[in-house]
Amino acid sequence: MKKILTLALGVLLAGSAMLAQAQGSAAAGKAKSAVCAGCHGVDGNSMSPEFPKLAGQEAAYIAKQLADYKNPKSGRNNPIMLGMAAGLSPADMANLGAYFASQKPSPGSAVADAETLKKGERLYRGGNAEFGIAACMSCHGPSGHGIPPHFPRVSGQHSAYTQKQLLAFKAGERTNDGSVMTRVAFKLSAAEIKAVSEYMAGLH
Repeated sequence: MKKILTLALGVLLAGSAMLAQAQGSAAAGKAKSAVCAGCHGVDGNSMSPEFPKLAGQEAAYIAKQLADYKNPKSGRNNPIMLGMAAGLSPADMANLGAYFASQKPSPGSAVADAETLKKGERLYRGGNAEFGIAACMSCHGPSGHGIPPHFPRVSGQHSAYTQKQLLAFKAGERTNDGSVMTRVAFKLSAAEIKAVSEYMAGLH
């Protein structure tokens, strides 16, 4: 009986250790994040509209994107991020995800005109039944905070970055997140992509 209890305890501790590694350490991630600060900001709140805000993003989603950047066949290719991710281990990716997820995201703002924002709101909240476009909030949530672990936070993200990603999905240049975004973005016009990107930038 003692041997069984000892074995059971060992399995439990090993499982806990694996879970902790999968979840990542925010402290370890902070130490590793110094090289990310130039583009994404010290706390993950990028000041440049070309680079995404990582603060408050789902940890597992960040880790997955880093793994995809590291793998040229994943369907998400970026020469800069390929170089940044090349030396990262799975634990490093989990730690970076945990750190940025723990940071408070800065609020975004929409700069488009009222008509454009109304169009973006209609698409985000209601989709477009005529063209078979699902509402964005069905996956990203009414407030844009995402549905972990597969659907990322889009609230407050830079509109320029969001537009770039949606256009990449539309063109089939980005395919690492399954077929849902590819199908949705393909049916959106450039004007609709701009509208919904601007709306999400001011969504809180």
